[in-house]
Amino acid sequence: EMDREDVAFLFKQRNLVSAPVIDKSGRLVGQITIDDVVDVIEEEAEEDILKMAGVASVEESTLYNAVISTANSRFPWLAVNLLTAFLASWVVGLYEDSIAKLAALAVLMPIVAGMGGNAGTQTLATVVRALATREIDRSNALRVVGKELFVGMIHGILFAAIVGVAAGWWFDDPILGLVIAAAMFINHTVAGLSGILIPLAIDKFGGDPAASGGVLLTTVTDVVGFFSFLGLATWILL
Repeated sequence: EMDREDVAFLFKQRNLVSAPVIDKSGRLVGQITIDDVVDVIEEEAEEDILKMAGVASVEESTLYNAVISTANSRFPWLAVNLLTAFLASWVVGLYEDSIAKLAALAVLMPIVAGMGGNAGTQTLATVVRALATREIDRSNALRVVGKELFVGMIHGILFAAIVGVAAGWWFDDPILGLVIAAAMFINHTVAGLSGILIPLAIDKFGGDPAASGGVLLTTVTDVVGFFSFLGLATWILL
């Protein structure tokens, strides 16, 4: 009755090539070989990749499925993503007057949100894999969180410098460059932290980080990115 992921982990941990299968009475009823475990690992990896893309299951991802079936399997997470997009748009709407006064804000704000989202997705993918392979547990979770936080901060500093200089030169406004640099640092730091805390929290409460982590992460990085950039710009430039 052991879950097949647990079986795969046991084979990996103990370097097994085969293992007996027994029933509740302790009687031998079969055998599991390394070939069986490899198939399980491949299927689980495919399933996680598809879930991160918002596709319901491996069976429903084939290119030969009916159009309606394929559309139905992809619709739920697209609908959730639409709702979170409205939340990000609402944040942008709070600063409508600021954007109208300074068009550069509209040009630059996708950079802040997009870079944060990409950085967070890298962390998320790494953590989802680590959870699946049991590389993260209570003994090292805090250390891994600290590591990803510092990685986010380092990337934040590097890309803040690059984008800040480029934006300041592009719009001939060094203060604008400082504003977007600060927003980049904030969003990268939040992205690194969210990229690990979100899947850990989902896993803690029995959910599937591969299925819902990406949507939640994108929402966080979009909202924080827009809010930090437009908020700082309104406060400093206008």
